[in-house]
Amino acid sequence: MLRFFFKRFLKVLYWFAATSVVLVLIFRWVPPPGTALMVERKVESWADGHPIDLQRTWQPWDKISSDLKIAVIAGEDQKFAEHWGFDVEAIQAALAHNELGGSVRGASTLSQQVSKNLFLWSGRSYVRKGLEAWFTALIEVFWSKQRILEVYLNSVEWDDGVFGAEAAARHHFGISAAALSTQQASYLAAVLPNPREWSASHPTSYVASRASWIRQQMRQLGGDDYLVSLNHSRKF
Repeated sequence: MLRFFFKRFLKVLYWFAATSVVLVLIFRWVPPPGTALMVERKVESWADGHPIDLQRTWQPWDKISSDLKIAVIAGEDQKFAEHWGFDVEAIQAALAHNELGGSVRGASTLSQQVSKNLFLWSGRSYVRKGLEAWFTALIEVFWSKQRILEVYLNSVEWDDGVFGAEAAARHHFGISAAALSTQQASYLAAVLPNPREWSASHPTSYVASRASWIRQQMRQLGGDDYLVSLNHSRKF
């Protein structure tokens, strides 16, 4: 009996691995029609009886402001071009901080956030973190850094039900994602740690301060030259 269940488990594991590889390969070229987080938000709205209008319009790489691309990297993952999906130093620092108690610090890279938002559910269970690591490894192997950032910018949440750069730009500033200024991009990047509580268009003093710091980091990263380097990252 034990051998039977073990064989069934291996079969399920095999089909899960094969299916996830195929999905990641498809999304290397095809825009994902939605994300697991969008589904989660919709289910939450049904459960609490407060309807939500999900907003998202996919925009290709060249129709998203370069300033927003740099701002997000500056604010969320400055080692994005260097790592293979995991920032080990940041993870170690977060673990040391969390052991002290109090506020919980995360250390997710942009690649990990794409994996979580696109394929998985919210939460901090070991099962979910394990699946997140699996999908992160897959997209790092099969996608370019540019593709990872493109999917991230089209999938991340910027307010309740507002997903992706185009919807965020129109929701907060009434313009397209391509027209975002440096300051507007920095405000959008500044709210990403808590986009459902903080507003890019009505920033608190803390958000404004964080946006100012992000603009400083953007200048240090090198702007468009940094983005060009993403096209020549270690991918096949």
